[in-house]
Amino acid sequence: MRMSKVKIIFVLGIWVAILSYLGFPLSLKNVLFLITGVGIMYLSYLLYRDLKVGETGEKTFDNFSENGNFNEQKVESQEKTESNEKEI
Repeated sequence: MRMSKVKIIFVLGIWVAILSYLGFPLSLKNVLFLITGVGIMYLSYLLYRDLKVGETGEKTFDNFSENGNFNEQKVESQEKTESNEKEI
């Protein structure tokens, strides 16, 4: 859905670029510019909101991932030590 919003904004940009050369009366041209601008603002807001929703996911940091592996290895080595002590 995001790509279609981007395409619509692109088409509206082209529309704004050629609107002043189409020969509409000034009052109608002003209304068309207003409607087009509101449409671009609305679609931009929707894209911004989609972007913010995508950023709220869980963040992981690579520098902490090794600590988790170290703790797992430590627990395994403790279990092996405890089982060796029980055997003795």
